[in-house]
Amino acid sequence: MKAIGYLQSLPISHPEALIDVDVPAPTPGPHDLLVRVRAVSVNPVDTKVRRNRAPQAGQPEVLGWDAVGTVEALGSAVSGFAVGDRVYYAGAINRPGANAELHVVDHRIAAQAPVRLSDAEAAALPLTAITAWELLFDRLGVPEGGGEGQTLLITGAAGGVGSVLVQLARQLTALRVIGTASRPDTQAWVKALGAHAVVDHTQPLRPQLAVEGVAEVGLIASLTHTDEHWASLIDLAAPQGRIGLIDDPASPLDVMQLKRKALSLHWEMMFTRPMFGTPDMAEQGRLLSRVAALVDEGRLRSTVSEHFSPINAAQLRRAHALVESGRMRGKVVLSGF
Repeated sequence: MKAIGYLQSLPISHPEALIDVDVPAPTPGPHDLLVRVRAVSVNPVDTKVRRNRAPQAGQPEVLGWDAVGTVEALGSAVSGFAVGDRVYYAGAINRPGANAELHVVDHRIAAQAPVRLSDAEAAALPLTAITAWELLFDRLGVPEGGGEGQTLLITGAAGGVGSVLVQLARQLTALRVIGTASRPDTQAWVKALGAHAVVDHTQPLRPQLAVEGVAEVGLIASLTHTDEHWASLIDLAAPQGRIGLIDDPASPLDVMQLKRKALSLHWEMMFTRPMFGTPDMAEQGRLLSRVAALVDEGRLRSTVSEHFSPINAAQLRRAHALVESGRMRGKVVLSGF
């Protein structure tokens, strides 16, 4: 079957950074769905793995952790799905990725795709929706419908995760949501997604928040460049506040700075549940079902900003380069083999 992978870690400008390959079709295990892939999206994790994970000698490494497709076969232990179902999911980082015509995924981390979205629109959501949901509700501990009187600051709010997190916080909590973005177009994007206010993270945050009547912040979701903003975030954090992270800081964080205010630090890694087969891994399938319902009710929107076609090496190199530029608004998706 057709797939896109790499044989060695190369800069995305190199023509062999991602190449078209032919690989054997996968066989579903007991808990797996065999899915014919119709659309995928590219996340920062794709670019990080491509740069840092060497393939086995002579074996192409296939990336891709967001997919929409049609179920072609079911494992013996699968329940709740049927052949022909249109599903969406993010998959698992320790299994082959979805940049291929056929892909297998554990049914417990998949869900029926939103009916009102196209394949490309739906492919933008799984990884970022899972990350945003787990960060808000599981890591920062905000209950659905809760958060009255509290402020959530989201740094890097125009990116893939931020674009979903802003929406979830507005739709499912009573939090005041403030996002950061540095360009007029990204600021307008974050405001359109529902943020109560948007501030510029390239400028000092405290005076900008003061203009919004905010002296301190009880909940912080730091989505990018955490090491650059660390001192500022701790300064803004309210005593006994919570800080959630998803990025990979380039330099070590001094966690001793958290002690004086009794701040807590919470890492979110959406691959943890499937990678370790945790007892609650099916929560990811359930939350994706909730997200699909919210989309079909008109309460959440897709975060597509760029759409390429077809799914091949040239277009994926183009998508990886866009993600690596650090100037993404929302998500880049690809559809059709």
